[in-house]
Amino acid sequence: MDYLFFIVMLPLFAGLVVGVIPGDRTSAIRGVTLGASGLTALLALVAFCSFDPDGGLQFETEWTWVESLGLKFYLAADGINIGIIFMGAVVAFAAVCCAGDVTHRIKEFYFLLNLMICGILGAFASMDLFFFYFFHELALVPTFIMIGVWGRGQNRNYATYKITLYLSFGALLALIGLIGVYVQTGAESFSIPDLMKAVEEKPIMESAQQWIFPLLMFGFGILVSLWPFHTWAPLGYGAAPTATAMLHAGVLKKFGLYGLIRVAIPMAPAGAQTWLEVLAWLALANLLFCGLVAVRQKDLNQLIGNSSVAHMGFIFLGIASLNVIGLTGAVLVMIAHGLLAALAFGLSGHLYQQHGSLDMTRMGGLLRKMPLAGTALLMAMMAGCGLPGFANFAGEITIFFAAWSAGFQIITVIAAWSALVIGGLYMLRAIRNILHGSQGEDWDNASDAKPLVATAFGLLLAMLLVFGFAPNLLTKRINSEVEKIVRLAKPEGAAPEKVEVVRR
Repeated sequence: MDYLFFIVMLPLFAGLVVGVIPGDRTSAIRGVTLGASGLTALLALVAFCSFDPDGGLQFETEWTWVESLGLKFYLAADGINIGIIFMGAVVAFAAVCCAGDVTHRIKEFYFLLNLMICGILGAFASMDLFFFYFFHELALVPTFIMIGVWGRGQNRNYATYKITLYLSFGALLALIGLIGVYVQTGAESFSIPDLMKAVEEKPIMESAQQWIFPLLMFGFGILVSLWPFHTWAPLGYGAAPTATAMLHAGVLKKFGLYGLIRVAIPMAPAGAQTWLEVLAWLALANLLFCGLVAVRQKDLNQLIGNSSVAHMGFIFLGIASLNVIGLTGAVLVMIAHGLLAALAFGLSGHLYQQHGSLDMTRMGGLLRKMPLAGTALLMAMMAGCGLPGFANFAGEITIFFAAWSAGFQIITVIAAWSALVIGGLYMLRAIRNILHGSQGEDWDNASDAKPLVATAFGLLLAMLLVFGFAPNLLTKRINSEVEKIVRLAKPEGAAPEKVEVVRR
């Protein structure tokens, strides 16, 4: 069955249906979007469970679009993207459940939300370089509009302009790099498997790789909030509607990381060997600098935003290690962080609705007032600390082993200290300020999460725990495809190591 076709197209179809529903029928608009996202998540679960780890590309949908240019609408799943697609579909459903903070121009918002979901899932499912980029832009444009129109806070317009400029510039750099890949390979198709085969038979000239890889590294890096191009992220997420922040921070932000693994490293391995040490030091800056900034925050959204940027450092460090363990850990943290970021921003959105503010100095006693939301927030912050039992821990410890074995001992020691000490400091202090102590101001009329929102929180937490206690559900799918990428990047190397450290 062509699961991916329906997974990608269902949100687009739902958006078209929303477009013809009268604007005053808000229940129908929300119901259509919720039903489509729920069915998409269910199909993604079936695809994930039926995926064969040793089966190569699966669930393929391939249509020739422009034959003269070699453009194809080509969707397929392998070990690298099947888990991300599943995570993205679940986060999309959870985001729709938490979208109740939008109370005006609802039809337009849900149309854009469906378009964003379609673009996100399409970007990760596409195996054609053109549609890989096209779907990302399809998701990015609604993000800008939703922050500008439905965002909150006095800095909403500034945040909109800043995120637009940064991400547009990053996407432009990445586009130049992708065009360079296509031209230098001499391939007659934009198909990513065809491009990889062409590179394997005849590698791109090393001189060309030395400018292609940094373009892709910094272009994709800006999209992910690589230090020092990270300042758009906390500001943008703080101003974004809840569903938009959940989708962008949780899923769309991973596009750049996915692009580095899927395109940059296998297409330009010599360039990667030159630049990955630089990437490792920038990853450390993400962890250390953004962690210290998070310590100073009094606004919950700013704390979550800076923490999210800091966690990107783990993934960049795993990619920079350029070994099987590191790349596997990077994909694992991408999935874990997607679930965690969506949960954290969903909770902050609920607290903002109930409290009218995210100033942590005005909060307190949340566990007594909202036991369900408070418990979910406690577990989310513990997951953010890398507590064993959550999926984040499995990926992070794997990356530390990988970075150490790759020769980045100093970076590994500082990164581990940053994660344990700085990460623990800002998360545990937030737990104390928000959840414990005397009841804060403005909680009198607050209520706990309603069933739909509670379902979203429970689903995200359940996945974090399942993948935390059984990371092998992901690693056994990821490992074989990562081995192929490492062989392309290090053709002279020995047989790649197996990922046993995270198996149960």
